Amino acid sequence: MPATATSFAFDVVVVGASFAGAACAIAAAQRGLRVCVLERKRDPGDKLRTTGIIVKEAAEQTLLNQLPASLTRRIEEVRLYAPSLKQVTLAAPGYYFLTTDTPSVMRWLAEQLRVSGVDLRLGSAFTGCTRLAEGAQVTGWQIEGVGVARYLVGADGARSRVARCCGLGEVRRFLFGIEYEFPGARLARPGALHCFLSKRYAPGYIGWLAQNPTGVQAGLALRHDPANARVPDIDGFLLRVGVAGGLPRLLKPGPIRAGLIPCSGPVSGLARDRAILTGDAAGIVSPVTAGGIHSAWQHGWAVGAAIATHLRDGCTITPEQAAVDAAPRFRSKRVLRWAYDRLQYDWPFDLLLHTAPLRWAAERVYFHKRRC
Repeated sequence: MPATATSFAFDVVVVGASFAGAACAIAAAQRGLRVCVLERKRDPGDKLRTTGIIVKEAAEQTLLNQLPASLTRRIEEVRLYAPSLKQVTLAAPGYYFLTTDTPSVMRWLAEQLRVSGVDLRLGSAFTGCTRLAEGAQVTGWQIEGVGVARYLVGADGARSRVARCCGLGEVRRFLFGIEYEFPGARLARPGALHCFLSKRYAPGYIGWLAQNPTGVQAGLALRHDPANARVPDIDGFLLRVGVAGGLPRLLKPGPIRAGLIPCSGPVSGLARDRAILTGDAAGIVSPVTAGGIHSAWQHGWAVGAAIATHLRDGCTITPEQAAVDAAPRFRSKRVLRWAYDRLQYDWPFDLLLHTAPLRWAAERVYFHKRRC
């Protein structure tokens, strides 16, 4: 079926212009598909929920390798702090992270969408859709305020409206994270990503400090319990760890980011009937590190390429199946998530921080090659 049929306004409508949504849209547009991206924010750099920390693989193997150097800062080591604030320095030859001026990165991504020929509609929220079918076969989606599209892709975050509207799987388990930005601030040791273990302040996850191109970002996340939800005590956390991490005293935060982070791996039922989820909406986030940019980009790109291959080349593998096949399984990381949720205590980290087994495990978490 040709992709230029006049009955369809678009071949693909993507909801969400962050990393997964942008990757999907650009991959499809580069193959000549008509792509529309809906982004509810008028400014793609406003009200962010991502830390914007990019791992080496994403920095070298994706379009993010074209980011302007002024928007990134290279970090080559991790300082891991036990609850007692004893610390160990971790590094791997040739490995690094990039902290970013994240609002500017998101605006840069929006420009890449436009350059690729994508119809980017800022300030346009997804409000609903209707399934179109010929007999038992779904042929597309009527999307409110947009028109008819052959495929609908939800890259609209952990609480995906696309998932609810299309009857797809939904993320059920989360961390809740909050991050302060301190514009113009400088850490005493800016060349490291400072990570803090603490059952008191970060049950189920960690806290962190990092130097980025515009200042310091300080964050904290914890296991989210819907029945007993609480906001991380980031002010108390920074009072506890600030001096150890080299954070200047008496700083007032600028922008604040907060939101839910999926932590249970890909959702069941992430694609069906020409509707596909990617990124946080699909649970494409590491259950251990909560890192999602590299995995989200890879999966979003695979989805966009699969839709293009199916429509342009008549590939018999459906985009829905390709999306399921491309989703990382995170099997070992899901086991580690289960263990960390149930067995997190402060004393083993205080006792074992400088031992070879803990160093080996920590280096595997922070530095090993990312695989799906």
